[in-house]
Amino acid sequence: MRLDKYLKLSRLIKRRTVAKDASLDEKILVNGKIAKPSKEIKEGDIIEVNYYKTTLKVKVTKIINSSKKEDANEMYEVIEVIEHVI
Repeated sequence: MRLDKYLKLSRLIKRRTVAKDASLDEKILVNGKIAKPSKEIKEGDIIEVNYYKTTLKVKVTKIINSSKKEDANEMYEVIEVIEHVI
């Protein structure tokens, strides 16, 4: 599954276009490397999303092609949340 689609379906980012833009702005890392929106995500990958004041690090646990809210929580496991002081 593409990175931008995964971020939307897992509800880590609200819209796919926002996920694409964040990836193009180099705010998303997969396994420690800057990732393009088309990067294929698989189970076990570590994704870091750099929001404005927070960095969220998650491990991909499932790839589900459903957009149900209940399924979103099963798609990842939070590893670390880092708050940035601005």
